[in-house]
Amino acid sequence: MAVYACMEAGEPQCSLVNGKNGHQGAGEPREFVTTRWSLILSAANLGSEEQKARDALAELCRTYWRPIFSFVRARGYSIEDAQDLTQDFFVTILRNNWLQHADRNRGRFRSLLLRSLQNFLVNAAEKTQAHKRGGDAEFISWDDWMAEAPSQLSIPVQALASLPPERIFDLTWATTVVEHALQRLREECESKGKLWLFQALSSHLTDERDELSYANLSAELGMAETTVKKQLHNMRQRYRSLLRDEVLQTVDDPADVDDEIRYLCASLATGTE
Repeated sequence: MAVYACMEAGEPQCSLVNGKNGHQGAGEPREFVTTRWSLILSAANLGSEEQKARDALAELCRTYWRPIFSFVRARGYSIEDAQDLTQDFFVTILRNNWLQHADRNRGRFRSLLLRSLQNFLVNAAEKTQAHKRGGDAEFISWDDWMAEAPSQLSIPVQALASLPPERIFDLTWATTVVEHALQRLREECESKGKLWLFQALSSHLTDERDELSYANLSAELGMAETTVKKQLHNMRQRYRSLLRDEVLQTVDDPADVDDEIRYLCASLATGTE
């Protein structure tokens, strides 16, 4: 969890992301474009671009199924039942005109998804289903998940055992955001022939100054210290920008990004206590 440790008690700003709102990590201006969640809300309220909105919803579901599964498991369901319920939940919101119930006043995809899941589980508990939940639809490849499962492996066992389901949902959500940002950074570095640099520096993205020895890194990489400092600075800035972009996809108003990041950082801090 070292790469996730991002907030000291009482600090108003998360050290994972301290770039200014609306700017790229390198200081270049950026514009906030239509995000997946704002597209979903617009289509639900105006009836426009519904297919694009459904595709955006499907993409968000594929990204954030781990928090759903973790929440269901924390409610006491077996792995098999939690898999079935997670499948059925996503099939339900993707097929049953869920867009029409997406309330802009509820703000964040994370919050609405959790409330929808809680209601879904109440209804599921009241039904006796003779067929497998989700029917023949398979939304997630569980074999692939069981082989990888990075979010589950990165969360301390004691946190999963002691936290209430809602906190586990937020913790898993936050780790998913971080992992997606790191994966995007890795892919960018690899596309530029710098995967080796990502592998060498990614574990230091959130290090404080007193935790980092540029002299040691310089010796390991065979680079001048000034070059190492510049490369790590650029990588940190890009990482923060990617992390902001991941969060931006799940809020309606770009002004909410900083608050959401602080909330997720607090969730990550909870998981390391």
